Amino acid sequence: MASPPCIHVVLFPFMSKGHTIPIFDLARILLNRKIAITIFTTPANRPFFSKSLSNTNINIIDIPFPENIEGIPPGVESTDKLPSMSLFVTFANATKSMKPQFEQALESLPPVTFMVTDGFLGWTLDSANKFGIPRIAYYGMSAFSSAISHSAASVLHTEASDDEPFAVPNFPSIKLTRNDFDFPFREREPKGPIFEFTTEAIIATSKSYGLLVNSFYELESIYVDYCNRTSSPRKVCVGPFCAAVEPPKEQQEKPSYIKWLDEMLEQGKPVLYVAFGSQAELSPEQFKEIKIGLEKSEVNFFWVVRRSAISEPNEEFENRVKNRGLVVAEWVDQRQILSHGSVQGFLSHCGWNSVIESICAEVPILAWPMMAEQHLNARMVVEEIKIGLRVETCDGSVRGFVKWEGLEKPIRELMEGEKGKEAKKKVKEICEAAINAVKDGGTSWQALNELIHELSGRGQV
Repeated sequence: MASPPCIHVVLFPFMSKGHTIPIFDLARILLNRKIAITIFTTPANRPFFSKSLSNTNINIIDIPFPENIEGIPPGVESTDKLPSMSLFVTFANATKSMKPQFEQALESLPPVTFMVTDGFLGWTLDSANKFGIPRIAYYGMSAFSSAISHSAASVLHTEASDDEPFAVPNFPSIKLTRNDFDFPFREREPKGPIFEFTTEAIIATSKSYGLLVNSFYELESIYVDYCNRTSSPRKVCVGPFCAAVEPPKEQQEKPSYIKWLDEMLEQGKPVLYVAFGSQAELSPEQFKEIKIGLEKSEVNFFWVVRRSAISEPNEEFENRVKNRGLVVAEWVDQRQILSHGSVQGFLSHCGWNSVIESICAEVPILAWPMMAEQHLNARMVVEEIKIGLRVETCDGSVRGFVKWEGLEKPIRELMEGEKGKEAKKKVKEICEAAINAVKDGGTSWQALNELIHELSGRGQV
């Protein structure tokens, strides 16, 4: 009988699908190196974990999510189920009450070599230190957005107006506006619960052993080097995770939306995939303009909407576009959609997962950032690596309202125009570099090997 693996890693993602899915990929990457994995979650999230990790021997431990948190309905244990993202800080701070159960569970585990925990779970650093376990943080952000946020902070404290472009210190070729930063960080004197929570998380990260980046060095070398010169801890590019794992085997029964995409492929019809993540909140007015823009563009589209976004009957709209458009309000496998042969463009909020998954599927992006660091990711996509275009706001501000005309024109250009073809060519080149980075001997493969070697005090794995 084979002896059990000697390296044992604990993973603890934040309770949000966008934070969790990349950690599932990381778990599979570590499993391929014969490393034992224990992953933590909460009872309501466990079914998703069990289903996603069903073909592995990963040990899943669920610890209770705190009860009676003001504003958070009973049973809500994931940010995508929150009634409003205004409750995010309340939800995130509530996780601190899980610390005693987390430590109790750690005590009962075999020796842990290191742990990778979400940056929003900064309190896990105390637990790691208590048990002498190195803690590595993970945020799911690009090195570009981290470097630019750090470097632009000095300008944001000045009198620059919201939409006045400024050159970023240390990166003079990059022009931003105050509105490229989310509230409260764009304020001259940021304060309040979000600022306090984020500051606390950043301090905990700075005292951790390292920070994993779901990217690859060749894509962001300037920004990785800048971060490692100017702040702690060391940032290590070990991705893209999605390029390093085998795609899941096709289910016996394909989802209806995949069957629809199959039909479009058979008919030789390219499709625009439209999705703004699980947390973006669209006004009814903006929702209406998107419908008009998609209809007027005359392109084929597959639109995934949040149930809460459907504030009016869609039957009339869906009937008018039924031969070329599909609207669904269910959770979908985004990676499976992006890798489908019919999908040739992605209208996206530019969350980092979506950007990196689009790169790995060779799909150019039409950027429409909404929140968090998405505006910085959009700048990177359109202006730095040039794998996409951008929607046009009616007032020119990056946070302005988007009328249907500001959608129709860039949609057509992405799907049919010369700029779209250039973006498609560029994303193909970057995808090849991403795949090379995670192959045996590639930069991400090597960086992860070296990190495991350091932390385990063992030879190469």
